[in-house]
Amino acid sequence: MIQALPDESATRAFGARLASTSPKRGLVFLEGDLGAGKTTLVRAFLRALGHHGPVKSPTYTLVEPYEIGGRRILHCDLYRLADPEELEYLGLREDLDDATLALVEWPSQGAGWLPVPDLVLSLTPQGGGRRLALTAGSDVGRRWMARLLENPPENERLSG
Repeated sequence: MIQALPDESATRAFGARLASTSPKRGLVFLEGDLGAGKTTLVRAFLRALGHHGPVKSPTYTLVEPYEIGGRRILHCDLYRLADPEELEYLGLREDLDDATLALVEWPSQGAGWLPVPDLVLSLTPQGGGRRLALTAGSDVGRRWMARLLENPPENERLSG
């Protein structure tokens, strides 16, 4: 699925739509260069679920946990990860359980250690905005994408 996100407000709107269709648990990889809009999308996702506090990029802490409406959400940023094995020391494997939804920026830094994601969101610059490509990696991800495709808002351009 490909989507044009012409500006930051479109990125925020998509993050909110992603949240409104999200399952209770899942693993989402967010790919894209620095400044591609990954954290903007995650911030909108968390706000749409009801988080009212600050949303910090976990570049230095690697993981920021959130408890929202009885849900556990992890926002991970692996940009500064030196070795994927460090994820074991952080206890992330235990955190990726059936009760957690994890959004992982820079997943390539955890290659070989992270499980297969349910969704992969790839953001690339396009004009003054972004191009978003979504790929499902599991049945959970395919069902999630199907919910995203059902009755999209008129201002969103989706293609399968």
